[in-house]
Amino acid sequence: MTKTLTAIALLFSLQLSAQSKKDYLKENRFDLMTNEVNFPQTDFKILGFGAYHGSAKTETAEMALLQSLTNTGTISYYLPETDFAIAHYFNSYLTSGDTVLLKDLVNHYGVRVPQDKTVETYNKWKALKQLNDQLPAEDKLTVVGVDLLVTYKYTCQLLLEIIDRQAVESPALDRVADMLAADTTDYSPYYDSDSKAVLRELVAAYEAAPDDFSKGINDPFIFSNLKVTFEVFSSKREETIYNNYVGLSELYNFKNKPQFLRFGFFHLEKEREDGNASFFTMLIENGIYPREQVIAVIGYLTKSRVLWDVVYDDNNQYKSHTTEGGFGIGDYKKEYFLGIANLKKTKVSDITLFRLNNTNTPYADGEPDLIEVVMKDEPSSGEAVKGKSTTDFVDYAVLISHSKASRPIEEMR
Repeated sequence: MTKTLTAIALLFSLQLSAQSKKDYLKENRFDLMTNEVNFPQTDFKILGFGAYHGSAKTETAEMALLQSLTNTGTISYYLPETDFAIAHYFNSYLTSGDTVLLKDLVNHYGVRVPQDKTVETYNKWKALKQLNDQLPAEDKLTVVGVDLLVTYKYTCQLLLEIIDRQAVESPALDRVADMLAADTTDYSPYYDSDSKAVLRELVAAYEAAPDDFSKGINDPFIFSNLKVTFEVFSSKREETIYNNYVGLSELYNFKNKPQFLRFGFFHLEKEREDGNASFFTMLIENGIYPREQVIAVIGYLTKSRVLWDVVYDDNNQYKSHTTEGGFGIGDYKKEYFLGIANLKKTKVSDITLFRLNNTNTPYADGEPDLIEVVMKDEPSSGEAVKGKSTTDFVDYAVLISHSKASRPIEEMR
């Protein structure tokens, strides 16, 4: 009898807690499908948005956030999940409107995350250009890349653009120019490609005679980023993102000019999960910014699909693609985020923003709602986040409903 009463009391307590969270969410929700929403916080240094890759409305949600933050002149920089060279040419697109360049940029940008090499990503950049064109000159966004190098093509192009070839006579640099002119390599940093061999020679030449290069380029930033890709670099990505950000901070005056970051959501978690430090965690732990000035906005999918796999033939020509609406969206009977039901019950539109970090939040209760992934057939992530609160990790949730899967860029008409 005692055990039964205890169980009933526990169930009642959980129901009260869930109701409390639902009531809180109803008071702290915003419809991102309208154009009238101002993001609730403006006093931050960096705001990151991330979600599972490959869902069409994720790009719509991002543009809604960007619209809101540019309406108030809050942000100065846009940091997509890419490297400094590709970012440089995204800036070129925002100025020129060259859609041939844009399509090629999306192709290279999507090498790291193929689910983002899509028509929707392409259209998002077109919408971003339209938004940026409407901003006053002093408020226009500048694109900055801090990620590990994605491909070598635009790195090579940037090197040839910024190095004075008349001041720097280098056979190694000539080979880079010849490779780019032929354009027959895959520019991959992920194996010992021909392009990697050419760039190894260039870095070796620079290190052997830096004074010879100083007449044409004084900044070793490009060369240090190239060197990372010459080793086994998969474990160095987060460290590279952090180091690049800190290295570029003074150049761009990041501490006085807030940024919007679009990355996968692990990079935005503000607390360690299973000992692993994300980029945002590194910013906080190393004292770059106070915790409250680092804002993490995570997107959650429900009743949606994601691009899953892209199929090519033996000649590397596009054939077809597959989508997924169960595993891979975080709201499936065998794989779901703890506490996502409360978002679903309180949403006001297909793209609803919820503030989780308000002063009276119940999301600081030691329960990892919206962080723990519950798995029915495999161990969940519960042990890795046990005893930690939602707001240890994130500040806002965006529930994205009824989204179609993104389409591969090859299907663009």
